Amino acid sequence: MVMGTEELLRLTVAALMAHTGERQNVVADALGLSQAQVSRKQSARQHWSLEDVDGLAAHYGLHVLDLLAGPTHAVGVLHGSIPPLRPVDVAAPPPAAQLPLPAVQLPAQPPQPAPPAPTPAAAAPVVPCVLCGQPCTEEVDGFPQHLSAEECAAAVAAATPAPAVPQQVPAEPAAPQPATEAEPIAPPPTPAPTSAPEAEAEAEPEPAPEVELAPAPESESAPVVESEPQLAPPRTGPAARGPRAYASGELVDEITGRVHKVLEECSGDLEAAQAALIKSAIPDVMKYFKESRVGGRYEHSEFPPTADVLRKRSQKGADEIWEGRPKWRNPHVFKAAKAGEEFEVTALDMNAAYLSAFKCWLPIGQLIEDTSGVHNRRKSGVHLITPPAWEHTDLPNPLGNRMEPGELWVTESTLRLLLDCAQDGLTDAPTIHRSLVSGGTEVLLEKLRRALAEVRKNALAEGDELTVNYVKSMYSKLVSTLGQSVANRDMRRPDWMHIMRAKAFANLWMKANKIHKAGLQVVEISGTDELHVIGDWRTVFAEGRNLNQVKEKNIYTLGGKN
Repeated sequence: MVMGTEELLRLTVAALMAHTGERQNVVADALGLSQAQVSRKQSARQHWSLEDVDGLAAHYGLHVLDLLAGPTHAVGVLHGSIPPLRPVDVAAPPPAAQLPLPAVQLPAQPPQPAPPAPTPAAAAPVVPCVLCGQPCTEEVDGFPQHLSAEECAAAVAAATPAPAVPQQVPAEPAAPQPATEAEPIAPPPTPAPTSAPEAEAEAEPEPAPEVELAPAPESESAPVVESEPQLAPPRTGPAARGPRAYASGELVDEITGRVHKVLEECSGDLEAAQAALIKSAIPDVMKYFKESRVGGRYEHSEFPPTADVLRKRSQKGADEIWEGRPKWRNPHVFKAAKAGEEFEVTALDMNAAYLSAFKCWLPIGQLIEDTSGVHNRRKSGVHLITPPAWEHTDLPNPLGNRMEPGELWVTESTLRLLLDCAQDGLTDAPTIHRSLVSGGTEVLLEKLRRALAEVRKNALAEGDELTVNYVKSMYSKLVSTLGQSVANRDMRRPDWMHIMRAKAFANLWMKANKIHKAGLQVVEISGTDELHVIGDWRTVFAEGRNLNQVKEKNIYTLGGKN
């Protein structure tokens, strides 16, 4: 059975990765893809494209012909033990006298006894084939070329030194020969098929160690071909530009292009352009979200049936979900302040809290009831729990300022935070009575989040407040209108809305806990982005306006004579 080209390419990529010590994330960065995409292509769940082949060849410094010639050949060319199949420039082919080449027996011609004294006029000119680079005597349209692909393959096979075959030493004394002419190439292991989990990969693999390749030992008995130094082909395609940006370049360009188009339509009037962009923020962000899902592994439900606990009891009322919004003050600090002690407090502001909350576990389909009382981390939804007691007076309760005892409905984000607190020994695990869940994933909004974060970061660096406000309007309105809002006609997922809002509150609590673990005092925590601390907070957080940084709002004095 003849192996297909794409199957052969997968084996070749696996062999090159094993030979260089690279992992899939390194190859993915070189091609401008995600690690999950490379995994799917290697497990035959997606196809390698021609652009991918060009990128792979450029990444490994090989010609495309060498990459498609099989794993043994590609690794041998990369190692330097096998000559490449790159075409040779034949604009002005030199005469045979200038190209001393080894004698090669072509399979297409029957073996003939060598004439005792061949004359130069009778010898046919031997020049390299433009397809395989091996010597040939035929011409096609004025170019030296073998007459068929079989002849090219036979010429390459004849010129390739056979591994693991010791050379016979002539009668006269000579230096000991090495065991083989080239380092034997072990056959690459066939990549095991990757199982399709319910969600995409959440964490990036650890970077592979750099491997320095030692040159292969040269054999004294192997024929030496004098030629020009082999130069690597020019790097083209995605690999020529290096690893692609953190976010999708197409989506980033579309968002910035939208800003420029509206600004042009408003004749440069910033206020008018901002009003127009904010007005179209909801349909725009839903359009970008749909584009970010192109090529995804599954389809999410946009209008699933709404569970009773997620329905509002009145037009201005609320449903039964508790999001854990924090509003807490440290009783010890305020008691000491009233007693006359003086504290210098820094109010910190979390950047783009709702945009950071896009990275949360969201249910994919319709919520189904589960009464097992066991939390499945591969699913997401809302849960009816009895929360544990919280006894830490110097740290806010992960449930926020809820004072009523008993059972309550919480989101996936709050439940995971409570379970993490239990794992850290801060409290007991909550009791789960009932769950409404579906298969979940943490990366459903990841491409959109990265694109918005990249646009926001670039706009801040350029002082472009118009784009910053446009991005802020998009991510905040996306969260607020996913529920039962008439402003968003593309999707109705109140479970997503509650989970993302609760994730923003959970992120703020985790920052407060990080301050507490560093030995600093948490004074106050409120809303989605406000954290007041005592001490040198710069030893804990980086200062700035990026998503992984915090900014200082103000410094005030608490207590004392005033």
